[in-house]
Amino acid sequence: MAAMLAMAILAVSLACGVALSGVQSAERPALVDVTPDSLSVPASEKADRIPVPEPSEKALAYYRSGNLLWIAATLWGLGVPALLLFTGLSARLRDWASAIGRRWFWTVATYAVLYLAVVWVLELPLSYYAGFVHQHAYGLSNQSLGQWLGDSLKALMVTMLIAAATLWIPYLLLRRSPRRWWLYTAAASVPILALLLLVQPVLIAPLFDDFGPMQDKALEAEILSLADRAGIEGGRVFEVNKSEDTEAVNAYVAGLFDTKRIVLWDTLLAKLDRDQVLVVMGHEMGHYVLHHIWTLFALLCVLVLATLYAVHRSLGVLIRRYRGRFGFDDAADVASLPLLVLLFSAFFLLAQPIALAYSRHIEREADRFGLELTRDNRAMATAFTILQHENLANPRPGPLYILWRSGHPSIAERIEFANSYRPWERGQPLTFGRYFGEP
Repeated sequence: MAAMLAMAILAVSLACGVALSGVQSAERPALVDVTPDSLSVPASEKADRIPVPEPSEKALAYYRSGNLLWIAATLWGLGVPALLLFTGLSARLRDWASAIGRRWFWTVATYAVLYLAVVWVLELPLSYYAGFVHQHAYGLSNQSLGQWLGDSLKALMVTMLIAAATLWIPYLLLRRSPRRWWLYTAAASVPILALLLLVQPVLIAPLFDDFGPMQDKALEAEILSLADRAGIEGGRVFEVNKSEDTEAVNAYVAGLFDTKRIVLWDTLLAKLDRDQVLVVMGHEMGHYVLHHIWTLFALLCVLVLATLYAVHRSLGVLIRRYRGRFGFDDAADVASLPLLVLLFSAFFLLAQPIALAYSRHIEREADRFGLELTRDNRAMATAFTILQHENLANPRPGPLYILWRSGHPSIAERIEFANSYRPWERGQPLTFGRYFGEP
């Protein structure tokens, strides 16, 4: 089912986005000062306190236009499958797939390829504007049109391959167990999602980016020493050449088991100093040590289960009412794919704030881990000011942005936390000190 495929891609995206900051960082609207009384702030803290920079007009314009694009993309993502359904185009694609594939398995696989090709074409205008025109307008992209189009086509090919290989599973379950297909499909999605997370860093990501060892060997030695102190043995750190694509800065954790690694964009290494890079790495090591990819993965699996159940409850009603328009009267007909995608997307949109709220929680915990590991409050706070400037982030976004778009705390909140969190200066125990041999 494309719903399972969509969630697989979403899970990979979110888990790999357990990052310090993205191009559109997640924000909260108000500052958070964790000190109970300003009179209790030590003099050293006052001296090192970094103010939250005011966003530039360019950053605010990028924020507002980004919100409009997100709304457009969400509506477009719902409108395209609806268009395929109510025009009967999905049924015609099924007929063509049946003529090409003949056997059931190949019919399903062929339909998946045809469907994704049609969706790619229909979504191309908005994708081009959001991913190319908009990014260039704000000076965030270095890609040529050919590079952008090449990446888009590669993503399409990867998605087609995954869809052709997996779409038969939910449709077989719909045929064999129409009442419990949603439960079995959710169960089947777990190993598929895990496999995607496992292979993404070594098979998929290198199709789009050039990964390699760190160029600065002295800095790499310091990072590995920090990892050893955090209890990470044999940790892998990769530098990725993103400067040819973007001016934004980022770092993230990806992979499972033997493919787990910490990835630094070369833009981040170029724009942050040594201390700032080390505190960023402390944050990423927090994700690594605290098993955040696993916990986020578990939450996503639960949300997939709940969303598929909601799809199941709605599916029959809509097919009975609109079967004449749809061109099918059975959910096990592969022509039902746009309906499954439409319902899954709509219901998961309602569940998305749960996943994002948990993502913000683990980002806060990773910030805490990084500070306790390095004890360099100034480096973390100033790193966030650079991230705000380079990524055109709004340090205090609105509440709707927080609910549906932000997987990170706000830049303002993170700077204030970096300014204030100093338990070692107050004789208080460290939350994560047990991981690196401290009380």
